[in-house]
Order: sequence, then structure tokens, then C-alpha cells
Amino acid sequence: MNPDQPQERGETKPIDRLEGYGIYQLARQLFDDFWNDAEMLARDFRGRELARQQVRSLDSVCANIEEGFGRGFGKEWPQHLKIARGEARESLGRYERCHRLLPAEFIKQRVATLDHVIGGMTKTIRTIESRPTATSRHPSPATRNTK
Repeated sequence: MNPDQPQERGETKPIDRLEGYGIYQLARQLFDDFWNDAEMLARDFRGRELARQQVRSLDSVCANIEEGFGRGFGKEWPQHLKIARGEARESLGRYERCHRLLPAEFIKQRVATLDHVIGGMTKTIRTIESRPTATSRHPSPATRNTK
């Protein structure tokens, strides 16, 4: 099946495992939602500066998840998730500081979604870091029977 060709009825598109990571989907949706938020922020000179910073931090959440996922599931994946989580916390705080420029309902929705994203990344990091490493599961033959 060629991914560049339209699919026939009844065929399912193969899912990239990253696309199946719900936290990534939420982060992407937040980035998309920000387009509307940025238009409102752009009406005020202070809002324009906040919008510049917010677009960078929301993009960085997605980019760090993508990069960490692309590098595989070693030590780099949780490290990139920690960076993405920090960017998500930055974005959350900035949304809260935009209370004079954005409708309260928008802020409430974005903060709730960011709370979910941050919690999901924290859970993923804990799960990954609690797994035994390859060396602890399979000790070297030279050290296996040294007792």
C-alpha cells in the first residue's frame, strides 16, 4: 500500500505509533487551537509578545515529543519528554498570565488540557524509568556467576 495514494473504501491507514500516543495528539491540538488564541492576543502589543513566546513553547512541546520518539526508547525518550513537560508547564503559566487578553473559558480549557498533557508525560516518564535496563535483565556472562 502506498501511503501517498488515496485509500480505497474499507482500507485502514497504518498508524504511526507516535500518532497513537494520546498525549502527543493533545499537544498537537493545543498548538492548532493556539492559532485562534494568537489572533486575539495580537490585538494588544503585550499580547503580541506573549503570542510569540507561546507559539515557541507549544511548538517545542510537540517537537520534543517527536524528536525523543524518533530517537528510540532508550535514555533519550524520557529526557525529551522531560523537556517537553517543562515547555508545557511554561505554556500553562503563560496562558494563566493572559487572563486580561483571552476569554476565561479559553484559558480554562487550555489549562485543563495542559494539565492532562503534563500528567500524561509524567506518567510515561515514570513508567519508562521504572523499567529495568537491558543490562540488569541480562547480565554479562563474565559477571553472572561471580558469587
